[in-house]
Amino acid sequence: MPLIKESTYKRAPRYQFNGHLQTVLPAILRRVQTTYERERLTLSDGDFVDLDWVDNRSRNLVLLSHGLEGNSERHYMMGMANRFSEEGWDVLAWNCRSCSGEMNRKFRLYNHGEIGDIGEVIGHALQTKDYEKVLLVGFSMGGSILMKYLGVHGKAVPEAVIGGVAFSSPCDLKASVDALELPGNGFYKRRFFKSLSRKVTDKAADFPGRLDISKLDEVGHWRDFDEHYSAPLGGYEDAADFYRQASAKNFMGGTDRPILLVNAGNDPILPPACSPAELCKDHPKLFLERPGSGGHVGFTLPGKPYAWSEYRAIQFLQDHLN
Repeated sequence: MPLIKESTYKRAPRYQFNGHLQTVLPAILRRVQTTYERERLTLSDGDFVDLDWVDNRSRNLVLLSHGLEGNSERHYMMGMANRFSEEGWDVLAWNCRSCSGEMNRKFRLYNHGEIGDIGEVIGHALQTKDYEKVLLVGFSMGGSILMKYLGVHGKAVPEAVIGGVAFSSPCDLKASVDALELPGNGFYKRRFFKSLSRKVTDKAADFPGRLDISKLDEVGHWRDFDEHYSAPLGGYEDAADFYRQASAKNFMGGTDRPILLVNAGNDPILPPACSPAELCKDHPKLFLERPGSGGHVGFTLPGKPYAWSEYRAIQFLQDHLN
């Protein structure tokens, strides 16, 4: 307890016949529209993050955290926003530093292990409106962030925060980085590298002498990128320190609030180490669900207006958090 032995997600559409298609096609083909109201939040260090709200005049709030190089307009973010809006909840989809279309001011970027910003966003939301319930929902990196946040702060988490739901989250960051090097995963590696390299180049120009941009040409493995760029930008000693501090499985056991982690068995970039079954089976607050298919943040349902993940988050809320 609580390992969920049989997932309610049975299969993707037939044309999505493997984990790669179940990952890529929803991102390309799915069309979701959400109307947000944007607010810029100045953080305690003088930097900023942009917050996208849906105000349904509710006392309940779902706070959505996106994945690596994602933002509030990703299909999975807007789909979840619409599903919770349908239930009458307010929505806050926050964009990590540098992810809202404008580069952040400070040297550091965001990363899987940085939980100060989400803490400030939660605090701001509770000051903005005295919410009775706040549910954290995250995707990929965003799920790792919320799980570490809940694990590190334990009983000190604001009372209104009732729990978290994480989809396709790399709880073991080193294992996920290793998976990016496997044959067939070059597409994901190149996509992340291209986007993050642009930001590294901008940071090197804005903060001369702090990054050796020439090493970008030497990066062959993702660990090299983390060693030369992710670690210094995040304030870590090196890649190994980054992986240790950014792996949610090292912290999520400290949670005082229920967490549902859903990782598909055929996720191309999440090996079994990212689904810590031994930890979850002996923990009363950690629920692990491993559907056989779904890809990475896919979970398409044939003929349905929402992804299965969007129904699943509501079901977990109704079953365990009310």
